[in-house]
Parts: sequence; C-alpha cells; structure tokens
Amino acid sequence: MGRRIVIIGGVAAGPKAAARARRLDPGAEITVLERGPHASYGACGFPYYLSGRVKALDELMKTPSGKLRDRDYFDDVKDVRLLLRTEAVSIDRASKRVAVRNLETGETGTLPYDKLVLATGARPVAPPVPGMDRPNVFFLKTYEDARRLRAALDEIAELLRDKDIGGLQDARPLRAVVVGAGLIGLEVTEALRERGDLVTVVERLPQVLPPVDPELAGHLSRYADSQGVRILTGTSVEAIVGDGARATAVRTTAGELPADLVLVATGVRPEVALAEAAGLELGPSGAIRVDPHMRTSDPDIYAAGDCAEKVHVVSGKPCWVPLGSTANKEGRVAGTNAVLGDVDTFPGVAGSLVMRLFDLTVARTGLGEAEARQHGFDVLTALVVGGDKPHFMEDAAPILLKIVVDRGSRRVLGVQGVGRGDVARRVDAAVAPVSTGMTVDQVANLDLVYAPPYAPPMDLLLTAANAARNKLDGWASAVDPAAYREERRSGEPPVLVDVRSPAEHRALPFDGARLVPLGTLRARTDEIPKDRPVVLLCKIGLRGYEGQRILQGAGLDNVRFLEGGVVGWPYERPGP
Repeated sequence: MGRRIVIIGGVAAGPKAAARARRLDPGAEITVLERGPHASYGACGFPYYLSGRVKALDELMKTPSGKLRDRDYFDDVKDVRLLLRTEAVSIDRASKRVAVRNLETGETGTLPYDKLVLATGARPVAPPVPGMDRPNVFFLKTYEDARRLRAALDEIAELLRDKDIGGLQDARPLRAVVVGAGLIGLEVTEALRERGDLVTVVERLPQVLPPVDPELAGHLSRYADSQGVRILTGTSVEAIVGDGARATAVRTTAGELPADLVLVATGVRPEVALAEAAGLELGPSGAIRVDPHMRTSDPDIYAAGDCAEKVHVVSGKPCWVPLGSTANKEGRVAGTNAVLGDVDTFPGVAGSLVMRLFDLTVARTGLGEAEARQHGFDVLTALVVGGDKPHFMEDAAPILLKIVVDRGSRRVLGVQGVGRGDVARRVDAAVAPVSTGMTVDQVANLDLVYAPPYAPPMDLLLTAANAARNKLDGWASAVDPAAYREERRSGEPPVLVDVRSPAEHRALPFDGARLVPLGTLRARTDEIPKDRPVVLLCKIGLRGYEGQRILQGAGLDNVRFLEGGVVGWPYERPGP
C-alpha cells in the first residue's frame, strides 16, 4: 500500500496540495474531503460573475484548457479521490484516523492517514444584530453563495422592472446595501453598479478598505461617490428590518437605509474548530500555528491556506492574511512536505494585495504607516504623484504612490498605490525590495525596464524612493494631506502659496491660496511671509518641492510643500 495522504478542504490550498503530492508520488493514496458540493473553484471571480463579466459560474471551476474540475476530473486526470459533501467530524491523532460523515446520506466512517493536510479555510462573520437570517440577506464565501446571490439579483431586478402596476408605481433600480467596505464589499459594489443597481456601503471604521492607508482610501471613496455609490464610513448596523420575513431596510447609526437585498461582507475568521478539538496549537492570530514547513504542532499534520497562521516578512511577527494566492503557495509546500519530508519552506507574507474599483486600482505590499509604527519602527513616509507612462503617450494615466521607510536603517517597509494607471506593476516591483530589506538608496537605482509604452525613464517607484531620500537627508520638507488638513483647521493655519500657473489656479482653485507662479517666485520672495509657516501648493508636488528649495535658499526656513499636490489631495477640495 502506498503512502496515505488525507486532505481536509477542497477549494484552494487543498487541491494544490493534492496535485503537488500526486506529481511527487504517483503511488500515494490521496483523498480530498470537501463539505460543499463543488471543489477547486476561483472564489475571487465571484464579483465578476455577479456583474455578468463571467457568463457562467462553472467557468470558475475550469482549467485554462476548459476542463471542469469535478469529481471525474480529480479521478481521471489527478488520480485523487474527491469526496464532496463529506465533512471531517474529528481527528484521532493517536490512531491517525479522521472520522467523516456524508452530509447527504448521514453515513459515517473513518479514513486512516499517514500524513494529514488541513485546508479548512475561513468562515464569514457578521455583526451580532437582529435580522441576519432574513432570506434576502447574503454572504459571499462559497460557490453556492455566488449562485444564490446572482439568482436573487436577477429575480428581484426582474420584479422591479415589471412593477408598473396600473401606472401607479414606476419601475426602479434594485436597491442594495453592502455591509462592509473591505475587498469583497467593494468588488461586489462595483459589480452591482455595473448591473445598474443602486448601492449604499456601510462601514463601521472611518475609512474604506482598512488594509490601505487613509490617504489612498480617501481617493477610493471620492471616486466611488462619482460613480453613484453612497458610502457611509464610521457607521454601524443596528438591525436588518423587514416587512414579514424579507428585509426591506438596514437600520444604522446614520439612519434607516431602504434595501431590496443586503450583502454582508464584514470579514472572515480562520476555520479552526476541527484543529482545536484535536488539540493542535493555535497562534496569536487565532489561526493554526505552523512552522515554515507548514507543519502544525503534530509532525504528521500540516495546515495551509486561510486556516493557517502566517509570518509577516517585514515585522517577523505572526499575522493572518487570507488570500487565494497565499493558499496556493502554502498548499504546494504542504503537498511537497507530506511526500518528501520537510524539504520545502514558505517564507511568509508581505501583505500584498490589489483590487480594482471601477477605473481605479489600489495595491499595497509590506507595512502601512500605522502598522509600521505599531511594530516599533521610526517611520518616514513620502507621497508622490506621476504618470505610469511618459506624458506624451496618449494612454498615460496618473498614480499616487506612498512609500514607508524606517529612518534609522533606511529600509523600505512598505509601498502602496492608487490611480487609473498601472499601479499593480509598481507595487509588484516593490515586493522583492520590501521582502528582502532593501534600502531606499538601493530601490532608487533599480534597473527597471523602460520604454514609452510601458513606463517613464524614471519610474514612479524610483521617484518615490528618491523623495524619501530627500526627506531623510534634509533636502525636502513636506506635509502630507492628512497633516495639512488638520493644520488648516487650527486657529492659525499656514500660509498657502500656489506656485502653479494662473490658468491652473483658476481651473482647480484651492481656498485661501495666494498665487505666485514658480517662474516668478525668485523675484517675489519678499511677498512670502517670514513670520508664519508657509505651505507651497502645485499640481503633483514637484514644483512645490522646487519652490521650497528656492525659498530656503533665500533664507526662509519655515517652508514646506504639500505632498501629492492638488491631484493627490484625497479629501473634498477646499473651494472659494
């Protein structure tokens, strides 16, 4: 008899572990248990199925060559036994057996194992408020969740289109309330707006997409508003109320919101009940503690994917970042080690993520500013704005990048970006420097590719590194948007000097700004107050920096420029 490998969980990490184990050991007896009726699907594609961009849900279960990853596929192609609708009830570590139950027939049994891989994933969580069990309140975690949500959207939209009853009531768009402004909540928001639905997003935190810093989140909120999405941050759900069984409104701390359908996207937690009952150690994140080999506290049991704890490569501390990309990498390591012994390792995560919201892309890697401070780093940040291609290319589009640096070591701790340009490429390029501890001085001279269709001669990532170097070395004195907004609200705000052209000043006015174009600044330094702080304003921050150097050369010391300029301002612009 060959090696017996049992894998609990059949969505991402589990199938990856099974496929890797099979390639390494053609004679192993490999069994995958999955509670649901479907396995090995791309859950990250659900929002695009809801919007109609993905025409059929089973496209998310197909291989690139079009083969459906069903039971026959696992049997015929992978030689892996896939047991759907089968739940692992308990693990007997002493006898190395898993008790199982068929959820359709109720039949029970046991499976012996030599090596066990836990890929039990994560479960959605919801606010503890009344009404979560109403039939038109949905979560989006599984294949069946996506199927039911799409069917409900289509059904309700059709009813509303046909609701002209004797001319007394006009048809109207579907009204959806999305609870939670994280990745899933925002991606589904885009999908619903593409369908023509009206969407209100409720988020209890003060910003959308908490993994990114507030300066970037502000741009997402403003753009979502321009696309007809109402976003209520700092708002909690109190109840989901209805007329009979169905929900008709969401009661919040900001008032009652009418709703034909509610999506709850308030996050997930690691599914660890089975592991905990078996006596496996959990880490401080609440997920299953694993070593770099993905091995749990039991040397014959591995854990991978959303149920397993991670280590952050920058902080070196335990963390929990549930992503399909990480699950696949960890599943491969677990599958390798289940066959060959502990020969492969997973180094940890950098917290990299990317998402698109309408025409904007937002991405991040490493530590954000607040995270870095919490981990004890002496933080310096720089914000830069520029094009993803040279300005003369017709498809050039703007990007805002933020770089987070440790002052003492000059190490790059994180990079984040938002914009209509190719943000993902810049953040991807930053993953290796962030993960390996490179300094801003090293990043500033990376040999990135250049050609006008792809990038400017000095890529914006390199510009961000140089901006941080200028601040570290005392050449640049800047104020970020959040700090400047607070200073404007003070009793004695700084003097704001606009160094743009008169035409730019008129086209995008900024309340209270004195116009002194950069080309005239040297001749007009006597107009700049010497007894008050001065902030220089321009389009993206570059002319502001040049103006700061001019004025400091003329003996004015209390001068800064607004990082990111008017383009990078994430808040409602102060108008006249």
